[in-house]
Amino acid sequence: MISRSRILLFVFVVYCLAPYASIESHAEEFTRSGADSCLLCHGESSEFPATPIFDTPHAARLDADAPFAQLQCETCHGPSEAHARAERHGEFVEPALVFGMKSPNSAGQQNKVCIGCHENHGRLGWFGSRHEASGVSCASCHQVHRPRDRVFDSLAQQEACFTCHEKRRADTFKASSHPLRFGEMSCSSCHDPHNGSNDFLLQESSVNETCYTCHAEKRGPFLWEHAPASENCALCHRPHGSNHQELLTKLPPLLCQQCHSAAGHPDVAYGVDDIGNNFSNRFLLSRACLNCHSQVHGSNHPSGATLHR
Repeated sequence: MISRSRILLFVFVVYCLAPYASIESHAEEFTRSGADSCLLCHGESSEFPATPIFDTPHAARLDADAPFAQLQCETCHGPSEAHARAERHGEFVEPALVFGMKSPNSAGQQNKVCIGCHENHGRLGWFGSRHEASGVSCASCHQVHRPRDRVFDSLAQQEACFTCHEKRRADTFKASSHPLRFGEMSCSSCHDPHNGSNDFLLQESSVNETCYTCHAEKRGPFLWEHAPASENCALCHRPHGSNHQELLTKLPPLLCQQCHSAAGHPDVAYGVDDIGNNFSNRFLLSRACLNCHSQVHGSNHPSGATLHR
């Protein structure tokens, strides 16, 4: 008969060795050669080359936080011994985790790996953001195997954004637009794709604060304010592009008459009088209302109550 003390000793040994047994069984799921197993198929001439990653910080062996200082490719792609074994036999089995827009893994599964290392103050707003809610994966925009990620190039970054935001591409080719297509600014100049804390993923807390980062002269404060200008620049301007001058939503005086009545003021539209004579108004020529009210964003002149000066 087994004594009670021996039973307790057996339970103690099993309890102590159980974690090591689970680690050993889990380790068997990983490839024994690490990246060497992957590069046999993912060399420079393959359909999915992985060698350019060695020119990126992800492959830094001296950085303890880098993937290659840990489990190499499988730090991100998960244990993929079955995938490597199948390839050697001419078969196909998906790696534990595949990245990209065509991946069988969900955006949440992909992003969990990326955010596991890249979760910092600037990305806390990702959770609950429009991009996160729409199922956008990090790999939809970023290319971690490339020596230089395309999002760091102003023109290439736009192409990544325009993949989903096609209407914005058309806006950049309108008669009046921000210099996006010339590479003088990028989408991230105004928008933070990782931070949903602000409306429209803006870099700043409001539309106006974002505009003021470049157009500081419009900030004020002014002695005589123009209410729409101080409230929201987008009430009068289309930030992505317009076929009207100065990115305006409409041409003056139609733009101004959305708020200001034309009654009793010489800014009536072109037309025909009661007896059929064509007439026009000189106050509609050139810049229309702005011919006189030139300080439309606000005035600091003592006599600038009507934004004339």
